[in-house]
Amino acid sequence: MPSRSSATPGLAQWLLIAALIIVADQLTKILVIGSFQLGDVRPVTGFFDLVRAHNYGAAFSFLHTASGWQRWFFMGLGTVAAVFIVWMLRRHGQQKLFAWALTLILGGAIGNVIDRAIHGYVVDFLQVHAGGWFFPAFNVADSAISIGAVLLVLDELRRVRRG
Repeated sequence: MPSRSSATPGLAQWLLIAALIIVADQLTKILVIGSFQLGDVRPVTGFFDLVRAHNYGAAFSFLHTASGWQRWFFMGLGTVAAVFIVWMLRRHGQQKLFAWALTLILGGAIGNVIDRAIHGYVVDFLQVHAGGWFFPAFNVADSAISIGAVLLVLDELRRVRRG
């Protein structure tokens, strides 16, 4: 196994960052649950509100109205994804952009799995809107997953340009 310099993040550092994302996600959700009733909306700016929404589905409320099986499906999917990501981080933790992407996705996935395990749904509370158009409510975990996905695309584009 190749040796790593102390400046190269190892698995423990990536897992610590993922843990910080999970903590930030869960703390913000606890604050929302303690301060908002389901459906409450508090305008912050002309295009941003704090809300309390429960998402029983996945991104953009996909399968939100299914009969309940989706809770277990998405918990299982998130858990399998987390195990796979940890395995990938273990193998590729020295590839910083790739590892950052995976770490953000890992933290977000686990944050939402925790919600499903505790509540049966994901707590969303960030709402962006303009001109009568509303983006689906989201949370810190969703933000981390989205940023991680963008970083994965950027990493792949860099890899293709080098090749």
